[in-house]
Amino acid sequence: MQLTTYWAEYAWLDQRVEPGVALDVAAGRLAAVRTGVAEPPPGAVVLRGLTLPGLANAHSHAFHRALRGTVQVGSGTFWTWRDVMYGVASRLTPDTYHALARAVYAEMALAGITAVGEFHYLHHAPDGTPYTDPNAMGEALIAAAAEAGIRITLLDTAYLSSGFGAAPERHQLRFSDGTADAWARRVSLLDEHRTGGDESAVRVGAAIHSVRAVPADQLATVASWAAERGAPLHVHLSEQTAENDACLAAHGRTPTQLLADHGVLGPRTTGVHSTHLTDTDIALIGSSATGTCMCPTTERDLADGIGPAVALQRAGSPLSLGSDSHAVVDLLEEARAMELNERLRTRTRGHWTAAALLTAATADGHDALGRPDAGRIEAGALADLTTISLDSVRTAGALPRLAAETVVFAASAPDVRHTVVGGRHVVRDGAHRSVPDVPRALADSIAALRG
Repeated sequence: MQLTTYWAEYAWLDQRVEPGVALDVAAGRLAAVRTGVAEPPPGAVVLRGLTLPGLANAHSHAFHRALRGTVQVGSGTFWTWRDVMYGVASRLTPDTYHALARAVYAEMALAGITAVGEFHYLHHAPDGTPYTDPNAMGEALIAAAAEAGIRITLLDTAYLSSGFGAAPERHQLRFSDGTADAWARRVSLLDEHRTGGDESAVRVGAAIHSVRAVPADQLATVASWAAERGAPLHVHLSEQTAENDACLAAHGRTPTQLLADHGVLGPRTTGVHSTHLTDTDIALIGSSATGTCMCPTTERDLADGIGPAVALQRAGSPLSLGSDSHAVVDLLEEARAMELNERLRTRTRGHWTAAALLTAATADGHDALGRPDAGRIEAGALADLTTISLDSVRTAGALPRLAAETVVFAASAPDVRHTVVGGRHVVRDGAHRSVPDVPRALADSIAALRG
C-alpha cells in the first residue's frame, strides 16, 4: 500500500496547535499522526501554515451562487429575495446546473471546504415534469462535486406545498414530487444507484424543506426514510417569524413542536437557521440532541435575525456552519460571524473560543453530514486537510501558540493555501488543480443562466 507523508508546519490537534506534525496517509486515510517532527521528513509534502481538518459546509444551495450581487439592489425582505431566487431556479437544466455547481464547489475547495451538504430541491423540469432520469438534477450535483474534488452529502429535499397544504405555486412545481411517498420512491432510486459506491465521497441524506412545505401528516414519511438508512436529515427551521405565525395558526404549535410531534427531531437531524425559537423550542432541540446549522452570512444578508446559538449549544445542540445562499463562500467568516453577532447582541465578548468555532467548522459539521470519520486529524480519519497561510497580510505576525485565534478572527478564504481530500491535493499553493480558472468557470456558468 502506497504511503504519502505530509509535513505540517503547524497542525490543530486535540484543540491545540502543535508545531512540526508528520501525517502519514494510506488509502485516503490518516495512517499515523506524528508530533514533534521539527523538519520535513525526506520526500514529505510540505504544508506551510496552520493545517486544520478539512472544513465542512453543512448547508448549501449551489444555484443561489448565481444571485450574488444581483439581490443587493434596493431594499426588501426574505420574501422579495425569494422571488428573484425563483427566477434563477426556473432557468436551470441538468447541464447548466452541473456547470454552475462544479464552479461553486471549486470555489468551496479554494476556501478550504472538503465536504458540502447540498440541500437539494430542484428535482424536475420547470413545469414539474420528471426528467427521463428522475434524479438527473441530483446526479448533476454529485458529478459536479466529484469533478471539483470535494465530498458531497446530497440532502434530497421533500418540498410538496407552498404553505401548510396549499398547492405548489408556479415556480415551485419543479420542487415537488406530489407526496412524501412519491418523494421517497424517487430518492430511493438515487440511494440504490449509489449502493456499493464510495460512500466517503457521496452520501445520500434527506431533508424537509420546512414545515410549511411538507404537510404535517407527511413529515413522518421523510423522517422514517432517513431513519431506516441511518442517513442525516436536515430541515429549515423557524427562519422567518411569518412561518412561525402561520404554523401556530394552522396547528397551534411552533414548527419545533410540530417536528417533535412527528418524530423528526433527534441526533441525526439538523435544524438549519433556527433563528426565532421559544425557550420550549430550545429545550426540545437540546434534549433530543438535534443539531443546529447556523449560516450567519446569509442570515444577515437576508435580514433574518440572529439565532440563539449560545442557548442552543448549552441546551445540548451541536453547532455546525453553512454558507447557504453563498453571499460569500468563507467558512472562517461564518465561524467568526457567529461569535461577533453574539457580541453585538449582548455587548459582551468571548461566547466561543477559537477552538470551539473551529470544531463547529470541522468535526461537528462533518457529523451533521453523516461523516463521523472526517473533521479530525487522527489515525483512521479521512485524510481531508485545510492549510491556512500564517504569512498573508491578514495573518502575518501571528504568535504560533495563538495561530488558531489568528485564523478564526483574521483569516479569510483567500488565505487557504492547500486543500487535501482523501490524501490528494485538490488545491495546491492557492490554485485549484482540476478547475484551473475558477473565476471564469463561475462567470461563464452564471452568464448562461441570464440568457
